[in-house]
Amino acid sequence: MGGEHRPCFTGAQTPRGCYSGIETPRRLYRRAQTTPRRCYSEARAPRESNSGAQTPRRSYFGEQASKHCYSGAPLLLLVTLLTVSGAASGQLRYSIPEEMRKGSFVGNVVLDLGMDAKELSEGGTRIETRGRKQYFAISLNKGHLSTNERIDREELCGPVAQCLLHVEIILEKILKVYSVEVQIRDINDNSPTFFADQITLQVSENTAPGARFSLPDAQDADVGNNSLQHYHLSANKHFALDVKIRADGTKHAELVLENSLDREEQDIHQLILTAIDGGDPVRSGTVQIQVTALDANDNAPLFDKSVYKVSVLENMPKGTVVTTIKAVDIDQEPNSEVTYSFNSIMDTVLQTFSLNSKTGEIALRANLDYEEREFYEFEVRGSDGSFSSKCKVFIEVINVNDNDPDIILSSLINQVPENSPLGTVIALLRVADRDAGEHGQVTCFLPPHLPFLLKKSIGTYYSLVTAGALDREQVSQYNITVTATDNGTPPLSKTKTINLQITDENDNPPVFDQISYSIYIMENLFAGTSIFSARATDSDWGENARITYTICDGDIGDVPLSSYISINSESGVIYSLQSFDFEEFREFQIQVKAQDGGSPALKSNATVKFFILDQNDNIPEILYPSIPKDGSSGVEMAPRSSEPGYLVTKVVAVDADSGQNAWLSYQLLRSTDQGLFTVGLHTGEIRTARLIVEKDVMKQFLVVLVKDNGQTPLSSSVTVTIVLADTMPEMLYDISNPSAPTDVESNLTLYLVIAVAVSKFSVDFTELRPESQKRLALFIRDPGEICCHSDLMILQQEWTLRPCLQKDLPGLLMMEKTCDDRTGRPRIWNEEGRSCVLSGTRAAAKRSAR
Repeated sequence: MGGEHRPCFTGAQTPRGCYSGIETPRRLYRRAQTTPRRCYSEARAPRESNSGAQTPRRSYFGEQASKHCYSGAPLLLLVTLLTVSGAASGQLRYSIPEEMRKGSFVGNVVLDLGMDAKELSEGGTRIETRGRKQYFAISLNKGHLSTNERIDREELCGPVAQCLLHVEIILEKILKVYSVEVQIRDINDNSPTFFADQITLQVSENTAPGARFSLPDAQDADVGNNSLQHYHLSANKHFALDVKIRADGTKHAELVLENSLDREEQDIHQLILTAIDGGDPVRSGTVQIQVTALDANDNAPLFDKSVYKVSVLENMPKGTVVTTIKAVDIDQEPNSEVTYSFNSIMDTVLQTFSLNSKTGEIALRANLDYEEREFYEFEVRGSDGSFSSKCKVFIEVINVNDNDPDIILSSLINQVPENSPLGTVIALLRVADRDAGEHGQVTCFLPPHLPFLLKKSIGTYYSLVTAGALDREQVSQYNITVTATDNGTPPLSKTKTINLQITDENDNPPVFDQISYSIYIMENLFAGTSIFSARATDSDWGENARITYTICDGDIGDVPLSSYISINSESGVIYSLQSFDFEEFREFQIQVKAQDGGSPALKSNATVKFFILDQNDNIPEILYPSIPKDGSSGVEMAPRSSEPGYLVTKVVAVDADSGQNAWLSYQLLRSTDQGLFTVGLHTGEIRTARLIVEKDVMKQFLVVLVKDNGQTPLSSSVTVTIVLADTMPEMLYDISNPSAPTDVESNLTLYLVIAVAVSKFSVDFTELRPESQKRLALFIRDPGEICCHSDLMILQQEWTLRPCLQKDLPGLLMMEKTCDDRTGRPRIWNEEGRSCVLSGTRAAAKRSAR
């Protein structure tokens, strides 16, 4: 380049025009190989006109050259356009160095093929690398081919000098395939290495100068100038280094004895052997050589062959002995005993073969695969302990037909309409066989009498197309079996079945069996209960007959329908999302829509009206007498002079249900005196049933049951306490006296029932001393404020209650009063034991002093 080589893309010619008038691809490539290595920035821009004017493509090379200049190495480009079986195709060749970072630019496919960028982005483009890894990626909008991961040439190609990767760019929608060949150039990224960290030699002290000792070769995975070039030995007075070049160009170092050893003077000699490659910058590796001076043994083992060549079938089992090597030492035992070992070999050889150190048998440690590697070459060393010699082993792997052909579907259409025209592409497939030669050639065919045809495309690609009319009513689906057979002996085959559905046209809407439904459901259903199943039918087939059910938007009151019900879109079953409450609403209406899966979709609606049925789910609620939170019962007072039928109080209750579920009845469940009071069945009125006599217990307890009229009746109960007394002092005396204990030393507990009618009052405590008991009576003297903060009350002392209970004054207060028997000073405490307690509900309240 730079005047020495004229690029193929000159003037305003297209790539095809270039081949017709300038140079053939082979001549262009041959000339490019002889061109000095330079960067893109030195190359002449493509499509450069004779007048020096530049097209837009020249600016790409000018601006991008520095980005893709790898240490002065050339980027080699070969463009070849082919036409195969009517499908457009092309070949590109790029050259890049190894170890480029992921995403590094390789080439502009659109520019180099003269394509339209739109064709690449809209053609269903994908990239495929032959092998196990996807090394490259392509930008669909720019057409840039870039590395998809780091490429290690040594891992990919090993010692092979010419390392190529084959990439296929497939445009599935237009059935075009472009082949790209990328050469991976070696860089000096590997240092020479020795198989062992130390080389141990034993040299007899009577060994004459000029004796040679074979040294293990250093290994360098790089190739060309980057590989091993020469050796260097550290300075010493006994040994020199002689490097020989083998027929294959590899270098072998031998240690030459220049001056005889004297074991008595020095028995061990330490040397450093350095292997140096020819890269820039230079890399090197070293190994320590330890030479031990010995007596006697002066003959090295000799192999009967310098090279052992053997051929092995790739399907030989593990453990098979491939060959046996043998070396002879004319010395007497034990100096004639030879030990065999591998000499500086790669890991792949160690993983594949084993060597018996005593017998020299080389056997298979792993299965061979011709498709992975065609031959193995390595060295074996024979040593008698002092001297050693080497021989080369060359093992050729013979290919056998051991791989079935493979059918790879690149793209597939599972459904086609029955009115599809002839030639409709159903699938794009590729056949492959890992065997080589005739064993890897594959033929592909279909069974007869099918309305389909396999059309050969570029390379090993086939297109499966329609070759006859399709009729869904006759055949609704096809199972197309594609068979691939190789040319091996015996031939191997593989089949792949493609399932193809023939689709219908959508011309029938879903139909409900009724246009409206009336559904009755009970309240209190569990969430998730199925309450109705909407069913519609569609006479179409497949997706056109697949019905989806939805509920049209609506509200129940201010709440969306979606909060109460849901529908299974596939089965049409309607579920409750929460329980319905008859007391909240009694009916609602929805619209169910059935829509098929055709395009355009067809639909129909049905009206569903739900009626909520009442259940007896509410127990009667007792409004009066109310039940205090502290568990005490209400207190009513009945004069002892009451006549039969006297209205003492009334139990009032309601039920939230409706109809007969809300009909309430009252009955006396239990009482202190069964004949003293009656309860009205429908009114709840508590009246005296007879005259009150003196022997009747002063405090009467009545349990009143309130029951509704449901199928399973629900009920509530309340306890009413009635005190029989004509006057307040009499009531106070009667209810406080009976519970006093007989123990003189014990505290006296009494209950005070106070009828409160004013907001301020004064009380007197009168001490009564019948025998050993103390009793206090509390009388109202003056109105006063209510207070509950007195730590100590003294007998006969007036006291007022401060406004801590001003808000809801009780009609009757009951509290406990304790008297200290020793001091005679009564104390009235609250729950914390620090203040008096006067509190209660309208009926009564009971508080216990601590």
